Amino acid sequence: MRLLGFLFSLVITFSVHAQNQKVKADHLYASGNFSKAIEIYKSLDNLDDVYDEIAKAYMAIGNYGEALKYYEKANIANNDNLLIQYEYAKLLTKTKKYDLANVMFLSLIESDSVNPNYYYELGVVLEKQKDTTALRQFIKTYDLDGTHQKAIFKIAKHHLRKRNFTDVHSYVDRGLDSYENNVELISLKAQTYYHQEFYTHAIVWFKKLLALGEKSEFIHEKLSLSYSHNSDYEDAIYHRKQALKYNPYDANAMYVIGTYYESLKQFEDAEDYVKKSLFIQDQPLDKEYQKLGTLLNRQKKYEDAIKAFQKSLKEDPTNPMVEFYILRTKDEYYADLDSKIKLYEQFIAKHKKSYFIEYAQNRLQELKREKLLEEN
Repeated sequence: MRLLGFLFSLVITFSVHAQNQKVKADHLYASGNFSKAIEIYKSLDNLDDVYDEIAKAYMAIGNYGEALKYYEKANIANNDNLLIQYEYAKLLTKTKKYDLANVMFLSLIESDSVNPNYYYELGVVLEKQKDTTALRQFIKTYDLDGTHQKAIFKIAKHHLRKRNFTDVHSYVDRGLDSYENNVELISLKAQTYYHQEFYTHAIVWFKKLLALGEKSEFIHEKLSLSYSHNSDYEDAIYHRKQALKYNPYDANAMYVIGTYYESLKQFEDAEDYVKKSLFIQDQPLDKEYQKLGTLLNRQKKYEDAIKAFQKSLKEDPTNPMVEFYILRTKDEYYADLDSKIKLYEQFIAKHKKSYFIEYAQNRLQELKREKLLEEN
């Protein structure tokens, strides 16, 4: 009898310990300590219950390869859990595994045919696959949920491309009825008025974007052009100068500002900006863009750094150092190991006599070892 009592007590103790460990891992996850949470989750006896938590934690640290592996396990262990299937399918889309994502979203739709998000995500996959039936899925999403902002944006954007301006306004207005500060829809509204050559209306809607904190070269450029069409050259100059802050070597923008000053009969300022435009067009900018890319890299602004290096390479396509900088930046920026491996293989094949070939070969071997560890 005592032995039974002892064994029962031991079972309870182990159960409580497991529960405590699960609670501890959940707390670590909630507080952002994802790697430690993964470690504790993996130590639990019943992993079937935590595969999806492990997958989410790997997602949080950008390790999509491991996240896919554990979402697959979670899906097998919980094959009736539609939420796990949904998150797994979205990750398949994110990692460009479109065929499998397509199959999974179709299966989800079969399980729940009135869930608008399943149709929307299937539409996204079809869009990535260049399948023109994607629009049908976005329309189906809208039919099920007339307030679905993302679906409304996709449909309205399609109509803008087709120059169906009345349809754009119709969908955008319905979207803004349920969310008046949707900057994507406001942007479509502004662009539609611009393409219709209703510049006064376009100005109103582009300025709404600025009021909501959306500042970009595109917005200021379109505002400048709209003001210029209304012969309001002072505002046109102001916004073109704001656009220049995003691209200070834009010779065309400087020339346009010169023409605006000319319209205001401010000829000295006009001369100044036209000269600046001519000077820039006569100068190679590969070193400046290379320096900009290096500075952006130091701030871990990798996407912007890649764009800067690509501009440098366009200025001087013979500069092997810039190609290497692009490679290294993408290595830091990309999370997917397969993409990194492919980049290094392409670099090595193209630059067999490069000063950086030895480094590239060594890094490629490191990445392949990491890939092998992931698969085991």
